Parts: sequence; C-alpha cells; structure tokens
Amino acid sequence: MSTAARIQTTVVGSYPVPEWLTALPSEQAVIDATRVVLHTQEQAGIDLVCDGELSRFDVNHPETNGMIEYFVRPMAGIRTEITFEELVEYRAKSSMRFRTRPPGLVDGPVSSGTLDLPQAYQRARALTKKPFKFTVTGPHMLAKTLLDKHYKSLPDLSFAIADALAAQVKYIDADVVQIDEANLPGSPSEWEWAAEAMNRVLKAVKTKPAVHLCFGNYGGQTIQKGTWNQLMKYLNALHCDHIVMENAHRPAEELAAFRELKPEIGFGLGVVDIKSTVIESADSIARQIERAETMIGAGRVKYIHPDCGFWMLKRSIADGKIRALVEGRDLYEGRSQTRVA
Repeated sequence: MSTAARIQTTVVGSYPVPEWLTALPSEQAVIDATRVVLHTQEQAGIDLVCDGELSRFDVNHPETNGMIEYFVRPMAGIRTEITFEELVEYRAKSSMRFRTRPPGLVDGPVSSGTLDLPQAYQRARALTKKPFKFTVTGPHMLAKTLLDKHYKSLPDLSFAIADALAAQVKYIDADVVQIDEANLPGSPSEWEWAAEAMNRVLKAVKTKPAVHLCFGNYGGQTIQKGTWNQLMKYLNALHCDHIVMENAHRPAEELAAFRELKPEIGFGLGVVDIKSTVIESADSIARQIERAETMIGAGRVKYIHPDCGFWMLKRSIADGKIRALVEGRDLYEGRSQTRVA
C-alpha cells in the first residue's frame, strides 16, 4: 500500500479548472468539481491530497486561480476600487511587471474582514477520507502585490496580513496546512522579515505546517530570478514540518544547497515540471529521487510532488503527471516489478 511508503506523494495545490465549471459556474458545480479533483488523486494513489484550490474559483479572474484576490479582497482595510492615478503608481513598481493592476489598495488596518478559510476547508474536507492538505498564499507575496497607502512599510504590511491569516488557520485542522510564497525567491534580501511574517502564520497551525516556494508560475512562465542557496537562511528560520520546493525545472546542481537544510525540516522534492507538457516517466522520477538522496543524504526526501500547481495545464496532462508521481515513487522504493538500475 502506498500509505506505508517512506516517501509520501502529494500535489502542491491547484488543478486545471474543468471546462464545464467555467461554462456553467455555480456553488454546487464547484463542489462537484472539487469531488472530481480529489477522486482523481485518490485513484492515482496520492498519499496527501488537495482540493485543487477550487474554493478560490472566480470565472472572472481565472489566470491565477484566485491565488491573490481570494485572500486580500475580503480583508478589512483593503479596497478594490482603484483610481487611474493609483494604477499608474502601481504600474511603476518594478516588482509587479507581470500584473497591470493591484488586487487591492491598503487604506486602513488589515484584518480578516469577511475572509472565511475554515469554511472553505470544511467543505473540501468532507469530500474525502484521505489525508488532506489545505493551502494558503503567504503574507510576503500578498503584501507585495498590493498598493499600500496605510502602513507605508512592506514588512509592517506583511506582518498585518500574517496576523490576519493566522487568525484563520488556527481553526483549520487539515493534516497539512501549506503556506505558499512564490515571490520571495526573486527577493532573497527580504528573507528576515519575510521569515518573521511566515512564522506568525506557521505558529498558528495546529497540525503539520508546510511552506511551498517556487520561482513563479504565471501562465506557465518563471517570474522570479535567483537560486536556492540564497534562501537557505530563510528556510532554516521557518517553524515548519517540511518544505515543498521547485526542483524539476531547476538546474540539477542546485540540489546541493539543501545539504544545509536543518535535519528537523523535512524536504519536499519537486520531481514534476509543471512548465512542460511532457508527462514524466516513472523511471525519470525515480532517478530524480535517487539523485537528490545521493546529493543531500539518504532518507532526507520526505515528500515528492510537482514543482508548483497544475492550473495552466490541460487536465489530461495534469492527470498523467499525478499518476507518474506514485509510479515513480513506487519504482524508487522497490515497490514494483521493475528495479532502478
């Protein structure tokens, strides 16, 4: 049984929005689509499943699967009506060239407002009996996408958002609560305050807290430039059970940086390149695990997963990559007839 495997398989979060949901969206359709996403993972044998982040689905804002807007727009202290002058100011920000408008403008103290992550979690949790992961966008990334007229300090805004998220996740008892940061790898100099903000959220998690980092996944494109060795101090400062990293799309030699990862932090290895439409073979995934454990230590890989979410891929490709995760892990662990040479 795959549940007895030493290395656990999981997904990072998002799944391609089914076309029938986009064509005729409704609350019931979102629930039905979530059931399909979970069942797809169950059939493939994924150990730790996720809801595909479909609770964030917005037919009018599909390009990031609600990764930003879903969290900040309901928060108190953030308004969504943006003037032309404010748009001009936002577009001058060098760090936000992949967006043309902010998800909101901070004009007062930030708090939860009408955001209700526990309800979204409970709705998905009821649809599966498998170990379940719930994902949340992190405070560093949310802060950097906003136009701030209140705090006028990026760290202070990030701390306020972190506190708002912490107030939510303390009511979520998912097996794993994963906080996602896709902007920090391009801004490693911000690691100290970013780690403080992240830890405010992680400390509120009452089960297993995890952190996902990648170099961006906007329409299947890499957004941030940098290397993992620039973020080892950040990773080692985190109060988390494990990290969930982008590795398949990165240079193989970058894995060496993770030799410095604290042994008490589990390593999640990205073995599926979500920026490629080619479905990985079981052998290629097994060999990636073998290479990682050779470079950073036997037994260090605790999870394997895609580099990031699947939202921009066709469902048939995402489904094939999900199946490959389990097949590759089983091959590596000697759980199939074929042996890794």
